Amino acid sequence: MPRINGERLIRRLRKFATFGAYKTGVHRPTYSPQDMESRRWLAAEYESVGLAAHIDGVGNVFGRSPRPGPAMLIGSHSESQNHAGWLDGAMGVIYGLEIAHAFSESEACRNMAIDPVAWSDEESHFVPFLGSRSFVGDLGQAEIDAARSRSTGQPLREALKEAGLDKLACETIRPERYAGYLEAHIEQGDSLEATGKRLGVVTSIVAIWQYRIVIEGVQNHAGTTRMAIRRDAGMAAVRLAGLIDGSFPKAAGPRSVWTMGRLDLEPGAPSIIPGRATMLFQFRDDEEATLLRLEETLHGLVREASQMTGCEMTIERITAGQPLHMDASFQEALLAAARGHCPDGYVRMPSGASHDAQILGRAIPAGMLFVPSIGGISHHWTEDTAEADLILGCQVLADAAERILAGR
Repeated sequence: MPRINGERLIRRLRKFATFGAYKTGVHRPTYSPQDMESRRWLAAEYESVGLAAHIDGVGNVFGRSPRPGPAMLIGSHSESQNHAGWLDGAMGVIYGLEIAHAFSESEACRNMAIDPVAWSDEESHFVPFLGSRSFVGDLGQAEIDAARSRSTGQPLREALKEAGLDKLACETIRPERYAGYLEAHIEQGDSLEATGKRLGVVTSIVAIWQYRIVIEGVQNHAGTTRMAIRRDAGMAAVRLAGLIDGSFPKAAGPRSVWTMGRLDLEPGAPSIIPGRATMLFQFRDDEEATLLRLEETLHGLVREASQMTGCEMTIERITAGQPLHMDASFQEALLAAARGHCPDGYVRMPSGASHDAQILGRAIPAGMLFVPSIGGISHHWTEDTAEADLILGCQVLADAAERILAGR
């Protein structure tokens, strides 16, 4: 059994958090100087434990074991959200490094291949899952050409050049090399903490279906236009939101969630009746039948709200991913490892957030493990996890990797 070094794991996690340190978290946007510095440090760490390391043309950092394989690919993303937490993505990256190191020190495991990896731009500063999608061949040149930073507007091509990546080749997956992919992540919610569990074995990753709803009313004077003749796009949007709030619970599954993430009113002045409203709305679930039912419900509510308010409404689906169920044998390996270290402290659960594992899982077998987020907080600089849980999670992931590789 590989024995991870908990002190070394925490030390490396803390070091990784110095790249772009912000309060108790990090600010390390994709391809920023801090991001690239962290990737170069990581490549050097891979080399220090006997791996061949390189950074590819989109910034993915690969550590390749000298063992012939099949290898277990282990990692996550290394950039952060803006002014956010120190563990989101970074934890899974350092787990991969530590597990590769622990395997090299283990008499029983040193002939097993662990290939750690740090993906780029899972956080969508330029393109959602840019690194992992590039690796599996799901990122075209046209999408790269069109992509710009959502914060600064900088073209992706320009950012790649500034980061020194534009002349590097992009790594492409060779499925025969890998036994599969394992990723560990903070939960980013409070389910584990609220139930007193320390580990979550992920069963599936939800799909996100997102919509743009445009509501056309009549812009007019807020003081002189009689209520009886108004077609207020802002109030129509509120009416639609109320209908969704009342009807979605009846159509939802047990883990469905939905969010009105943005509402823009035009012209957005206090003394003008809005003539137009644009709503961004999304829902998430891990069952396609539920997603389709929620979509049908949404379309019906848009029609109903339009009839009630006299405002024309159009709806456009702008993203529609597919849920991914984790490989059954990988789940069993994670469950067995969790039972061995924390018999009453684990649970099977879906992931309500997206992760690189859902991209890799379409090409090779994949599994995921969660550890608790204190207070359920993530995407904020106060994000944190107890050190004991960080160490436990890494040991369980290492044991699962050994179980899977030993069975090959």
